[in-house]
Amino acid sequence: MRYRVYVVELSKKVFTENRKFREANPQFNGVLQCLYVGMTSKTPQERFIQHRTGYINKKGHKLSANIVQKYGMYLRPSLYEHLNLKPMTRAEALALEEKLAWDLRRQGYAVWFN
Repeated sequence: MRYRVYVVELSKKVFTENRKFREANPQFNGVLQCLYVGMTSKTPQERFIQHRTGYINKKGHKLSANIVQKYGMYLRPSLYEHLNLKPMTRAEALALEEKLAWDLRRQGYAVWFN
């Protein structure tokens, strides 16, 4: 199975309304955007739709992030497309998700990832 990373821009309301998000991003100065970084075996577009609609799988497990469901605005392909050029395993995508999130934080974005 092929995995990909993706980035969703979040409303800046997440920074003022979500304490955990704010605490995870003490470096944020409000200039750049708030982001969610994830990984998926679906296309980023399919996964974004799942987040926004509160997707629940056949076993009854919620597979959408509340933060994206409530604050997600749109995908930011310029921040991730170049990373999805070669197929990745699940383990590679998980590692890349974390690396991308930390890289974006270092650039001044406020970022949430799992």
